[in-house]
Amino acid sequence: MPTIRSLLAHPEERRPSPPAPRADLFRVFGAGMVLFAAGLVVTLILHLTGRGGLEPVWICGTGIALGGLGLLWARRHR
Repeated sequence: MPTIRSLLAHPEERRPSPPAPRADLFRVFGAGMVLFAAGLVVTLILHLTGRGGLEPVWICGTGIALGGLGLLWARRHR
């Protein structure tokens, strides 16, 4: 078994790294958008009842918009 020092000096002697696992980013971005949409509903209700500010509503809306851009990117790079 090679030592750490020899591996650091000669990295080409290491075993090759396994391939990265594939993930369906369309599902990941979609799940994030669903969570942000649920948060948007909650924060809108809190804002309309006077118990919350407007900033959380904007944050959830921005999360949904960025998720939409992520969906477009994921569809293009399938």
